[in-house]
Amino acid sequence: MGDEIAKIDMDKVLEYYSREDVQEAILSLAENREIAVRYPNLSYGKRPDMLQYKSDILELAKQGVLTFDVSEERWSNPLHLASGMRRSELDSLRIGWDLILDIDSDNLELSKLATDLIIKALEYYDVPVTVKFSGRAGFHIAVPYESFPDAIEGKETRLLFPEAARIVAAYLADMIKEQLSAAILQKYSIKQLQEESGKQFEELVEQNEDEKKLNPFSLVDIDTILISSRHLFRSVYSINQKTGLVSAPVDKEKILLFDPDDATIDKTEVGKIPFLNRTNIKSNQARQLFVQAFDWAKQAKVKEEEQKGISKDEKVDIPAEAIEEKYFPPCIKHILEGLEDGRKRAVFILINFLVCCGWSYDQIEKRLLEWNENNREPLTHTTLLSQLRYARQKNRKVLPPNCDNKTYLLDMRACHPDSLCGKIKNPVNYVKIRLKQQINSEKQQKSKRKLTEEQKQRIKETREKQKAFKEKMKKKREESKQP
Repeated sequence: MGDEIAKIDMDKVLEYYSREDVQEAILSLAENREIAVRYPNLSYGKRPDMLQYKSDILELAKQGVLTFDVSEERWSNPLHLASGMRRSELDSLRIGWDLILDIDSDNLELSKLATDLIIKALEYYDVPVTVKFSGRAGFHIAVPYESFPDAIEGKETRLLFPEAARIVAAYLADMIKEQLSAAILQKYSIKQLQEESGKQFEELVEQNEDEKKLNPFSLVDIDTILISSRHLFRSVYSINQKTGLVSAPVDKEKILLFDPDDATIDKTEVGKIPFLNRTNIKSNQARQLFVQAFDWAKQAKVKEEEQKGISKDEKVDIPAEAIEEKYFPPCIKHILEGLEDGRKRAVFILINFLVCCGWSYDQIEKRLLEWNENNREPLTHTTLLSQLRYARQKNRKVLPPNCDNKTYLLDMRACHPDSLCGKIKNPVNYVKIRLKQQINSEKQQKSKRKLTEEQKQRIKETREKQKAFKEKMKKKREESKQP
C-alpha cells in the first residue's frame, strides 16, 4: 500500500519475458480477457487490448512493458470494449467472469493470515481455489467461472458482475472477521499494531455491543467495493511494477510459510503450482457458496434496515422453551428423516429454524448429530459443526429461507405441503399456527370441563330459543309473501 518503487533491471525483465514457459502461462490466462500493460513509470498502455500469440508478450517486453494486467471478466471479443459502454452492451459481450479476491495490507504477515482463512472458508464450501502472490504485500485468491451455478435467483450468473462478486467477497470477509481478529491479536498487541500501522487506537477498533474490538479490516483490505466492470488484476507470472517480484502461484496449504524472496525473477518456476486451473472443474461446484452469500446479503440488508428503524420484516419472537418436533412442518420433518442431496443447505435451514423455535445451541448440536446419521452419506463432523460454531458466534436470530425460495426447500425436494402450508410463507410460521391451534384447542377443552350441569342446560335452552326465533321469523317472511 506504500508508494516505494524498487529499482528494476529491465534487461532481466526482457530476459524473463523471453522465456517460453512464462509466455505460455500468461497467454493461457489471457484467453478471452482484456489485457492492459504498464511501464516502469507506472503509465498504462492503450485499452482495450488482448494477447493472441506468445510473440505478443515478447514484443511488448521489447517495447519496455513491465507488467501485464488481465480482466476478471471474460469477453467474446475484448477489442469490442469501449469506455462509457452501457450495462446492456457489456452484458452482451461478457461470456463469464472469475471470482478474484484481492487481499492486501502494508504488512505481508497480516495478508497471509487473511488469505489462509479465506482459503479455508472457500474449501469449507468445497470450492476449487488457487492463489498467487500479488508481487508485493498481498495475494490474489481465484475461483474459476466453470464452478459457478448457471443462474442465481433466476438470473444468469454471467450477467451478475460485479454485484455477485461483491456479495461473495463481503460474505467471506464477514465469515472470517472474528477469526482474523483473534489470529492478529495472537501475533501482535494493539500497541504494536498502532506503531507499525501509524494508526490511532480509535482507527483500529470498532464498537461491538458493550465493548471495543479490533477491526481486522482496518489493517487488511479485501477488495469488495472497488470491484467493477472491466476491473483488472495482475496476470499470473507478471512482474510487479513496484517491487520487481513475480506474481507467482503459491501452494495454498503453505500460505503462512510463504517467503517473498522465493518470488524473484531468478527463482520463479512456471507450472509447478496451478493458478485458475479450469480443467477437471465440476459445474455447480460453487453453487452452495453463492446461495449462502446471497442469503447472507439479504439478512445483512434487513439488519441494516432494522438499525435505521425502517425494517419491513416481521420480528422473530424466540420462545422461552424449545418447541417439540411434533409441531414442525412437513418440510422440516422430511429433512430430519435424512437426505441424499442438499445436506449443507439443510444444516443452514435447521440451525436457523431450531433457533427460532427456542432450541439452545447445545440442543441443536445434539439433534444435528443424530440427524446426520440418517443421511445416506453423513457429513463430516468438522463440516457439520463448523457451521453451527459460526452461527453460535454470531448469535443472530434470523428466519430460515422462505418456503418459495427455489434454492432451498423447493430445489432440495423437501417441500411436501399439507393443508396448512398454503397459508404460510416460512416454516417458522407453520409452528406458530400449530401451537396457537393447540393452545386454543386446550382452552376449549378446559372450558368444556368447567361447565356445570346447570350451565349446560342454560346453553341448551338458549340454542333452542334461537332456533325457535329463526323459525318464527322465517314463517313471518313466508306469510308476508302471500296475497
